[in-house]
Amino acid sequence: MKKRYVQVGVGGRARFFYESIASTYSQTSELAGFCDISQTRMDYANRLISEKYGQAKVPTYKHFEFEKMLDEIDPDCVIITAVDRVHHDYIIRSMEKGYDVICEKPLTIDEEKAEAILDVQKRTGCSLRVTFNYRYAPHNTKIKELLHEGVIGEVYSIHFEWLLNTQHGADYFRRWHRNKYNSGGLLVHKSTHHFDLVNFWLDSQPKKVFAFGDLNFYGMHNAEKRGEERFYSRNLEDPAKSADPFAIDLEANEELREMYLKAEKDSGYIRDRSVFSDEVSIEDTLGVTVKYESGTILTYSLNAYMPWEGFNVSFNGSKGRIEMKVVEKSYINAGGSKEDEGALEVHAIVVHPMFGKPYELAIEQREGGHGGGDPILLNDLFGIPEFDPWQRAATHIDGTMSILTGIAANRSIASGQAVTVKDLLTICP
Repeated sequence: MKKRYVQVGVGGRARFFYESIASTYSQTSELAGFCDISQTRMDYANRLISEKYGQAKVPTYKHFEFEKMLDEIDPDCVIITAVDRVHHDYIIRSMEKGYDVICEKPLTIDEEKAEAILDVQKRTGCSLRVTFNYRYAPHNTKIKELLHEGVIGEVYSIHFEWLLNTQHGADYFRRWHRNKYNSGGLLVHKSTHHFDLVNFWLDSQPKKVFAFGDLNFYGMHNAEKRGEERFYSRNLEDPAKSADPFAIDLEANEELREMYLKAEKDSGYIRDRSVFSDEVSIEDTLGVTVKYESGTILTYSLNAYMPWEGFNVSFNGSKGRIEMKVVEKSYINAGGSKEDEGALEVHAIVVHPMFGKPYELAIEQREGGHGGGDPILLNDLFGIPEFDPWQRAATHIDGTMSILTGIAANRSIASGQAVTVKDLLTICP
């Protein structure tokens, strides 16, 4: 019997889920309803699944009709791909009615909302999955395997450097993410992926966090310091928009035009804002130190204005060192194919034994976004899951522990003090 899903929030990231259900996993899963603030956007999603995949259009409900949708459709599971700040609300309302949930990362944006989610999950027993596709990427799984096998012995420290370039990185400063009230900032919205990977690799949890963060590149005051004299509120209204490398053209891309430009009339959302406005309240330069329950020390940095996209990570242990470098293909959300997201251009894992010659490992190449991780995750969610010795499916506990590092880091930036992670919650995850 097919499992029936409804989806709340049908913006850019939503297509990853509803198109997969309508196509690859149509034999095991069924899309039964959409819910969003914008009827225009839901109509576009319905056109896609009907014209592209031949699926019947599904009923649509406005955001204030969410519970009506649940009552009328009675799905097996709710998929949440709405703005981060409302994840907790839809999770809680779904679980209170007895429905399992799949939630796009991050689980939520602050400790109060996280605790409310833990409480409702404990009371209802409903399942809550968080979609960490980076866990499933073959190169990241390989790191888990190497550490599990003790190739470098006990892991004492990790240095993790993530680079967002001036296409993808800049996109967080055009969209709703640029307001910390919506996203929790990059340490929650974006870094939840990275902190989850470290938790997954170490099989441990963060204990204490200290962080610094600044807005050094984006924002009006930084542009003024660099001598910029021309400002605009959004690209569509800029007479010289073709001269701005930080602008996107909503009219030139079908998905951006249909999903955002045409939906402005009933969503109120402007997708192409200037990255150099004075409305940006998140940081673009971040440094974090984390002490784990295992004793491992993590030093982490995130910069959102780099010339290339990807990451460097190094593991230092009692028997040697592992280095991994990954360069990803640049993209903007909803501005290209799903396969472009996290597609690898360069990847290498080098093991440095303490008393031996370094050697590079061959990594399995797979089709699909995020280095081949996306199709594995999607099958795990909507297909017939295969046995996974690495247990990559992420639970509400995993989702909570990943955001607690970022939440603690935000508190540390604000206070100038180290933050003990366990002090953030009264409910033990």
